[in-house]
Amino acid sequence: MNSSLKQKIIEVCAAKIQQKGSNVGLSFYAFFSNKNDNPELLLEAATWWISTQKFDHFEKAAKIKKIVEAM
Repeated sequence: MNSSLKQKIIEVCAAKIQQKGSNVGLSFYAFFSNKNDNPELLLEAATWWISTQKFDHFEKAAKIKKIVEAM
């Protein structure tokens, strides 16, 4: 996973946790705008989420953040 995607995931997770608490869930779409302006990066995130991590559609932001920070 490239460093810009890692940083974006960490930032989004931290912001959502701060806004909605430690129990908030996210899908990988949370890391992208509603426009598909970077399909390669979206595919990278989807592959990591679905194939590598075997996450459900929604996962806890705290769990995602912890995994990405450890990478």
